[in-house]
Amino acid sequence: MSASTETPTMRREHADDERAARAEYAGAERAEPVSAEHRAHGAEDLCAPGVLLYERAVRDGRVPVADAAPTPCLVEFGLLHPVVEDLDWLEPVSPAIALHRLLRVSEERVVAERRRGELLAETFEPLLRLGEHRAGVTDTPALRVLSGVERINAVISQTLAEASGELLAVQPRSGTRIPAERLASALDRDRALLERGGRIRTLYQHTLRHSPAILARYEQLNGDVEARTLDEVTERLLIVDRAVAFVPANPENSDYSLALEIRHPALVSHFATTFDRLWRLALPMHPVAAHHPSQNGVTHRQHAIAALLIEGHTDAVIAERLGMNVRTVRVHIAKLAATLGSESRAQLGYLIGRSGILDQED
Repeated sequence: MSASTETPTMRREHADDERAARAEYAGAERAEPVSAEHRAHGAEDLCAPGVLLYERAVRDGRVPVADAAPTPCLVEFGLLHPVVEDLDWLEPVSPAIALHRLLRVSEERVVAERRRGELLAETFEPLLRLGEHRAGVTDTPALRVLSGVERINAVISQTLAEASGELLAVQPRSGTRIPAERLASALDRDRALLERGGRIRTLYQHTLRHSPAILARYEQLNGDVEARTLDEVTERLLIVDRAVAFVPANPENSDYSLALEIRHPALVSHFATTFDRLWRLALPMHPVAAHHPSQNGVTHRQHAIAALLIEGHTDAVIAERLGMNVRTVRVHIAKLAATLGSESRAQLGYLIGRSGILDQED
């Protein structure tokens, strides 16, 4: 058909087809190749191809850029970076340096989560005072004040007896000695939940990793039960089936004689999300324990103490934050000073900053 016999409608259709073809070609030119098999994941869960390529890079000193295309996670997490002299190659970051950097990022997230918890406590403080004086007004299905250790344990036991999913728990170090009968009761209700097919996840502080009482307790539990540890954790927290949460209403008192039973979906979801994020950052303790490597003669615990030292905290505050006693903190400070060659506390802070143990980069 000649151009003279084309109708206006036909000419518009031909023009539209031509524009669409040009757009499709331009899009294809701009598109970057992406591995269809590579899945999104975190640094703590490296994909198998990424692990193999990183091992090869560490062993050989460098790998071609093309070989890293199917595993973009290695560049994203800073495990590989371009060779300045030849951009067609990638060289690895030392595993020790990479681990330190990733752990530091994790610890910063823990501090941020702890600050969020403190802000939440400040928000609830007026409600707690109101609950102490007008318990009848605040006792609602969404938020209820529980008074007395026996009452609190009874409600927790009843809630767990009706649960079938999971128990999430944060157990910070406490100076209060728990009676044997209460420990036995808690062990029995945990066993019952596991026997019904439930699971238990618990977060402790690093200082409790080798506690004989805690390790003996896990030897008596069978089923889907795990424990992990962090330098710092939130105040005591129990979440049952992601539907009910229990938090101390008087955290300044170590006897935990006042608690909040929370059933408000938004609040329980907030607590569960906080727990999940802390869990991903934590170091496995049970059933298989992992260990922090030392760096330049400085242990992980000394690293945590050093971070708080340069913030100006006293020995007592550091001990409370890390779940340790003051004497142990001072022993670690002395060892840290010996490692860095410090002769005074003021000089120690200077040497910590100068050594780069807190901010060493690749």
